[in-house]
Amino acid sequence: MNSDERDCELPQAETSPAGGYDRIQEESDIENTEASRMKRAAAKHLIERYYHQLTEGCGNDSCSNAWCSSSRGSHRLDNNAAAVKALELYKINAKLCDPHPSKKGTTMNHCVRDDFKDVNYLTEEKVYEILHICGEKEDYSPLIRVIGRVFSSAEGLVQSFRRSKPPTKEELKSLQSKDEDKDEDEEEAAACSAAAMEEDSPGSSSRLDGAASGDNDVGKLGPDEVSVDIDAVRRVYQRLLSNDKIEAAFLNALVYLSPNVECDLTYHNVYSRDPNYLNLFVVVMENSNLHSPDYLEIALPQFCRAMSKLPLPALAKLARLWSHYSAEQIHRIMETFQQLITYKVVSNEFNSRNLVNDDDAVVAATKCLKIVYYANVMGGEVDTEHNEEEDEEPIPESSELTLQELLGEERRNKKGPRVDPLETELTIRTSDSRRPLIPFQEFVNEPLNEVLEMDKDYTFFKVETENKFSFMTCPFILNAVTKNLGLYYDNRIRMYSERRITVLYSLVQGQQLNPYLRLKVRRDHIIDDALVRLEMIAMENPADLKKQLYVEFEGEQGVDEGGVSKEFFQLVVEEIFNPDIGMFAYDERTKMFWFNPSSFENEGQFTLIGIVLGLAIYNNCILDVHFPMVVYRKLMGKKGTFRDLADSNPVLYQSLKELLEYEGSVEEDMMITFQISQTDLFGNPLMYDLRENGDQIPVTNKNRKEFVAQYAEYMLNKSVEKQFKAFRRGFHMVTNESPLKYLFRPEEIELLICGSRNLDFQALEETTEYDGGYSRDSRIIKEFWETLHSFAEEQKRLFLQFTTGTDRAPVGGLGKLKMIIAKNGPDTDRLPTSHTCFNVLLLPEYDTKEKLRERLLKAILYAKGFGML
Repeated sequence: MNSDERDCELPQAETSPAGGYDRIQEESDIENTEASRMKRAAAKHLIERYYHQLTEGCGNDSCSNAWCSSSRGSHRLDNNAAAVKALELYKINAKLCDPHPSKKGTTMNHCVRDDFKDVNYLTEEKVYEILHICGEKEDYSPLIRVIGRVFSSAEGLVQSFRRSKPPTKEELKSLQSKDEDKDEDEEEAAACSAAAMEEDSPGSSSRLDGAASGDNDVGKLGPDEVSVDIDAVRRVYQRLLSNDKIEAAFLNALVYLSPNVECDLTYHNVYSRDPNYLNLFVVVMENSNLHSPDYLEIALPQFCRAMSKLPLPALAKLARLWSHYSAEQIHRIMETFQQLITYKVVSNEFNSRNLVNDDDAVVAATKCLKIVYYANVMGGEVDTEHNEEEDEEPIPESSELTLQELLGEERRNKKGPRVDPLETELTIRTSDSRRPLIPFQEFVNEPLNEVLEMDKDYTFFKVETENKFSFMTCPFILNAVTKNLGLYYDNRIRMYSERRITVLYSLVQGQQLNPYLRLKVRRDHIIDDALVRLEMIAMENPADLKKQLYVEFEGEQGVDEGGVSKEFFQLVVEEIFNPDIGMFAYDERTKMFWFNPSSFENEGQFTLIGIVLGLAIYNNCILDVHFPMVVYRKLMGKKGTFRDLADSNPVLYQSLKELLEYEGSVEEDMMITFQISQTDLFGNPLMYDLRENGDQIPVTNKNRKEFVAQYAEYMLNKSVEKQFKAFRRGFHMVTNESPLKYLFRPEEIELLICGSRNLDFQALEETTEYDGGYSRDSRIIKEFWETLHSFAEEQKRLFLQFTTGTDRAPVGGLGKLKMIIAKNGPDTDRLPTSHTCFNVLLLPEYDTKEKLRERLLKAILYAKGFGML
């Protein structure tokens, strides 16, 4: 390497071990900062001159300077020794030779030219150097050309803004022994120079080659880190993006860069040959202007398409890197991709013929958003340890052949729902998240949800072809209403499949099989009849549970098109959760139910309860169930921990929290042991040892965390282990092949089962339709809504129960209910009636508002059963 090349590479290193440069950048006084930079540059220049004097000499054969290699009495030093010696000479202000005429022009000033044609990659120092020169001449075209050349070249961008190599022990020792009057800038300049000089050693032809071979930055950093100096990149962007002309250079360079990068990743397998290729994505994504309108049209879509071509290990590495970012930085990156998705959605007309799934920019941005989503999960509070054990016995398969098997095809999803490949690569699940860096709701894109054709998207999700993208593979971007629709399609198709199988069996075997899951129950023996029937089905042929539910109340007329099933579920839930039965304990303070560890009911009964909840989801029915959130987390495979007590048992949670925070002596002041007591169903105390001989082990300040963890483990897991496992097993009998677990988070599972607690009757009024002669402007309709809005909260819930069969709003709120009010004759003394299966209210045209109120209240207060008149 000649001296010209060496001098141009010297500014490569940017940071010192002491971090002096970072502290300077944080100073608010701009003038002081500029003065510090000039001082550092001067110190750096002097150290470089000492280094070159020690290694190359001044060129004067008669030189008498003992610290010059041209002197006859000097000893040639290797590069590392010369770097250390240069620092020492700088400290003592040793003599410097004047360059010999033959050596003049070979110092670092050689590369400071107006064209900078030999700058093929950038460092922070090099950018500031060029910026300073351009500022003096008030001509920024050289800097613009350099940015255009480097940022449009994948190789140049990969090499740019690399981290400095860690300093040697000798360098650190030298830095620590500096005089106190040496400021931090001089330390930084010394470390930069030493690192840069070390790169000049033979065998290191370039930083890119060294890093790619594993002998440079990457090998000394963690396996999940990148070799780019992210802080330096941010500082450079902050300085340069304020200049409109320079910003345009970044934009134009990105337009040129992206197609080449996409080609490299698609056809040349470039990442596997050089993992540092990921650097260019890191550098580009630090541009805080990416979501501006100028980028949204061409540059950002092309870049997202290139990023989406990264192989799985690279995506995982990028997610791990971003997981270390702050919530603000994660939000900025997330917003960049969301802006592109929204821009493309609102600027195009998508419909059933022009699907949003076919828009490359939207698809690519969604795939990139998935990286940010998992980074957001990993960067927040996660619990990857407390996982529920899988059921020891597999859920029994149907003894009958499936339709696919009858046709000679292998059954799809026989082992359950899919798992996202990136999730597997990162060994983390969404359910592991306790609190993400930014709320999950931020990742939902409402404009996309509005134009998404869910029936088509679900088809792509099931077919799993590479040609068609399904947004169900990125459920974080979908709202609960859209995901629920996808689940509805899956459930209905499965029901139709079971129905076709039944017809095929009837043709092949001549047997008359029931195409529905038919339950005939007596209203006064609903639990016995329903659970006995479901138990028989679960034992004989569990696949029948996936048939469409058809309920018939003995002695009552009515065709079940949804309404009878709704009432059936409500009655079953009322009976099951009756405290007198003793299967579940009710907490008056939290208004929540919890498994009774002292219940006399066998495990089979809890299995059947799980089946009922699974059937409610499968048949799109809402249940009035009040479980703490830990139940839904446990259904998704996570054990309950101490923080779950805040929701399920707040009194106990507060007591244990105070124990953890107690500043005195726990052993002496509280006198607690590792033995706890509980009461059974009859109020008798039961003792339980959290550890062997727990009554003899005192709780101390040292072991109190263990005590709290084991207490929570017992209360939420061990004490109800048999009951919950049976309950979960029944739930999975219905949902094991469903995409439920793939699509929904625990809080969304609660929303599916229980519906929304927020009842917005204004939204219901806006979406209600009218029939039989009524319209929105009819007198009685106006009086009806005035009357309904004047009802108390409990009366409104009773009205909802009367009209729809449940007092909860569906997923998405009452605006999704689609209620119909139909005219049921002129004024009369008859009460209003309803068809709960169709959400239809049959309302006579009462003469007065007072009569309307009186008749309506009587109907909703005393309604019970099907078809009451």
